[in-house]
Amino acid sequence: MSPFRAAEAGAALLLALLLALLTACGSRLPERAFETRPTAHPSGGEPLRVGIITSVTSPVGGQAFTGPRDGARAYFDALNARGGLDGRRIEVETCDDGGSGVGNNACVHRLIDERRVFALVATTALTYAGAPLVARAGVPDIGGQPLTPAYDTHPHLYGIYGSSAPRTGKEPGWGGVLYGGTEVYRWFARERGARTAAVVSYNQAASAAYARLVVRGLRAEGYRVVEEQVDFALPNFRAVAADLRAQHVDVLFDAMDTHGNARLCEAMETLGVRVDAKVTNVQNWSSTVARDYARAPGCRDTLWATGSSRNHQDTGHPAVREFRKAMGDRPLTQWQLEGWAAAMWFTDAARSCLDGGGLTRACVERFMNRPEPYTARGLLLPVRFERLPRPPATRNTCLSVARWQDGRGWVSQGEMTENCATVPQLGYRP
Repeated sequence: MSPFRAAEAGAALLLALLLALLTACGSRLPERAFETRPTAHPSGGEPLRVGIITSVTSPVGGQAFTGPRDGARAYFDALNARGGLDGRRIEVETCDDGGSGVGNNACVHRLIDERRVFALVATTALTYAGAPLVARAGVPDIGGQPLTPAYDTHPHLYGIYGSSAPRTGKEPGWGGVLYGGTEVYRWFARERGARTAAVVSYNQAASAAYARLVVRGLRAEGYRVVEEQVDFALPNFRAVAADLRAQHVDVLFDAMDTHGNARLCEAMETLGVRVDAKVTNVQNWSSTVARDYARAPGCRDTLWATGSSRNHQDTGHPAVREFRKAMGDRPLTQWQLEGWAAAMWFTDAARSCLDGGGLTRACVERFMNRPEPYTARGLLLPVRFERLPRPPATRNTCLSVARWQDGRGWVSQGEMTENCATVPQLGYRP
């Protein structure tokens, strides 16, 4: 069970919202579905082939899901430059599923049945329809982004944030119920003194459902909550901004897409409305904030991000420096760092098997299921897979927090392994 399951579920709901509303969706496999990354055969043996499924050409947008893929590729490129895994190069096969269930199933068949990949790494799929096929084939799927409940449902799937669910393949979580903690809301109350929170959503079922989940968590932590809803087609963000000022809101959460967030910030800028913190999540934790919020510098100055991985601008940490060096001059995102960590996780699991005498999928999964938590050299908060028969009522969870500052970018707020609290776990149906 991920400590940020509630936030992840909300992100998935918002993506589903966009998929339903945008007109570009379709069921066929996109033109660029299969992108093979060729590599030479090494002197140390045949390449070890891994697959990466990404919703590159999904209706949500071409850059929405590519971060984990790019981070994983960068890690494998760096590994190959050092001689590979015990002399074997990692050969990366990528597949764009187009954000559709049909495309996802086609990618699974392509990579597993045709290309015979050993494992999947850093899967980032809007609709992971092929997850049951992956599970039945017994192919490890390591470090995927849990945009759907698949990683809390099926065996052989190992999401980047871990899981405590039974994962029998029948239904997600415990009897179809997943659980998430209130650590984000606890942190802002404890560290920033926040007492009044606003939650802004669209008048659409998925957006409203996620907003209700956030509201429930905030109230569990003792906040006074101001609920704001706007029309998806004709949102009146000026009215929301005015009410935020009238209600003396301390901290602002949302159940909207990036475009809606930017427009809300612009309305707040126009009316001179400021909050202490406008909180976003790992999907929007990128180096392009200055561009995305160019017309709202005051709102930009209040942006905070929370997650389960170390800030990609924490250059005082050696693992972050290694990641940044490999990424070069390209714009950075937190999802790239998590894709890098996913590739490292697979490599460490495979290396443990080589040290023990033989590389098999069963051996890799023994590493994934071991009781010791995994941190990817300190890039991730401790992750494990437990298969608990019952969900815990509370859990001690930690939090990575960063604040945007013009001229400095994302500045970490405390050490993530120390930003911890024991918080209630709230159930919800995905």
